[in-house]
Amino acid sequence: MRGTFETAAHVSFCNRALRAYLFLFAMIGATGLCWSQQSLPSTDHPADIPANIKVQYDQAEGTLPPIWNYFGYDEPNYTYAANGKKLLGELAAIDGSPVYVRVHNLLTTGDGSASLKWGSTNVYTEDAAGHAVYSWEILDHIFDTFHAEGITPLVEIGFMPEALSTHPEPYRHSFPNTSVQEIYTGWAYPPKDYDKWADVVFHFVDHLRQRYGDKEVKSWLWEVWNEPDIGYWKGTPEEYFKLYDYAVEATLRAFPEATIGGPDTTGPGNQRASDFLRGFLEHCAHGKNYATGKTGSHLDFISVHPKGSPKWQNDHVEMGISRQLAAIENGFKIVASFPEWQHTPIILGEADPEGCAACSAKENPQNAYRNGPLYGAYTVEVLNNILALAQEDHVNFRGAVTWAFEFEDQPPFAGFRELATNGIDKPVLNAFRMLGLLGNRRLKVTSSAALPKDEIVRSGVRTNPDINAIAARKENNHEAEILLWNYHDDDVAFPASPVDLTITGLPVEAKRALLEHFRVDGDHSNAFAVWKAMGSPQSLSPEQSQRLQSAGELQLLNSPAWITSENGAIHLHFDLPRQALSLIRLSW
Repeated sequence: MRGTFETAAHVSFCNRALRAYLFLFAMIGATGLCWSQQSLPSTDHPADIPANIKVQYDQAEGTLPPIWNYFGYDEPNYTYAANGKKLLGELAAIDGSPVYVRVHNLLTTGDGSASLKWGSTNVYTEDAAGHAVYSWEILDHIFDTFHAEGITPLVEIGFMPEALSTHPEPYRHSFPNTSVQEIYTGWAYPPKDYDKWADVVFHFVDHLRQRYGDKEVKSWLWEVWNEPDIGYWKGTPEEYFKLYDYAVEATLRAFPEATIGGPDTTGPGNQRASDFLRGFLEHCAHGKNYATGKTGSHLDFISVHPKGSPKWQNDHVEMGISRQLAAIENGFKIVASFPEWQHTPIILGEADPEGCAACSAKENPQNAYRNGPLYGAYTVEVLNNILALAQEDHVNFRGAVTWAFEFEDQPPFAGFRELATNGIDKPVLNAFRMLGLLGNRRLKVTSSAALPKDEIVRSGVRTNPDINAIAARKENNHEAEILLWNYHDDDVAFPASPVDLTITGLPVEAKRALLEHFRVDGDHSNAFAVWKAMGSPQSLSPEQSQRLQSAGELQLLNSPAWITSENGAIHLHFDLPRQALSLIRLSW
């Protein structure tokens, strides 16, 4: 039996289908031609794209691990700011699985003051005689906050303390008063003494082990440095391999049960990054270990950083999803080509629509996607395709780090790549909340409006949108969840698409089920839209801030409703706007 909203949406669906048919008939009559399924009519006459989506509850397709529970940011000192603590608590509450957080600058010298793309802990300095001086106060503040908020660290071992750098001056950069290319100052250089570097890493790991205990630290992940194939490392590839070997030996000496990996190179979508990754994997498999003298180096997981490339096209953002997915595909194939590493876990240490979280939309209009629902739809689209690529290449994909957090002392909705602004959650955070509602058993899904994976990797989503879904169920067999999206690279206005969703194979117990429909779009779970309706205030009153915080929560499209299945099937009809997400939850 269909609910009221379902019946009304069905009428809308029929009307839209009729309009689409008449439009198609007119086009054929006028030209004698029709477009293929994967092409769009002219945007001068936009038509909605209907989608028939079928979920088969009784056909599981393996597990669905929480590959999205990974986050990171440059500025570790934002961790213990009030808004930072709030956001970390929200991330930890996404679901019951561990949430990993990775931050830069854990060994960087400084007073703990933060700025864009900068942070410091002052862990290591030297006295006048060159003797080591360790200070743990700032570092403990960071990790105590992780511990208190229920976060599992993905510990990045970097960057170079000033006293060890071969080129220490200048040390602190002044971004955004300089270009991104000028941020690679003294902290990015190799150490003057690799034995001293190893001592720093040993004391760093040993201190954290002593403070938090073996049981907790055993669940952490460890990695060496960040993007050594570009300016983050001012040495040669071989010098990075040496840095890695010394860091791994020191880490395992301090904590033999540590899970450690690398090299966290940029996405292997170009020759430089691909060659660096191959060289690193070859070194770890067959090269001479600089620290031990033995053959090969310890490697528990492999990490790379694939990024997309959005562009500003006169009046709108056009996302570059194909670049990111192509880099992921190539990275998977490189790993799979090594018999020693083809089953080693892969973590995409930064997996984002583009490369500079601290570059606002004010100076970079292509970053305007970050405030609205497009960011969330893009993220889900990418994750779904990563899973397909991993299955195709038979690699062990563990997770993707979203390099986004929050920025202190910045105007609201300035267009930084962040999950929240001034304590107000952005729509993208609600995409992660939806992902967190999914069960761990993936179900079979088919969609008439889904694009082939190979087309998306090769060309992006530039013609028809990709209207698709991920479906899952809980172990208790009393719930089903379907996450649907309507994604297109071009962020332009377009009619919503009518969706005909069928869930079959439901158990007898689901004869009567509770339907909840969550939505992220222009009008729901979207604090940015409410902020614009306020007149885009640059400073917020307490009342405005509270209203925006409420608007930033995950919202229902309709009130929950009891519905009845027939012969183990439930049919739902609704419109899904472009760049929108819907999460359907059925429980019984």
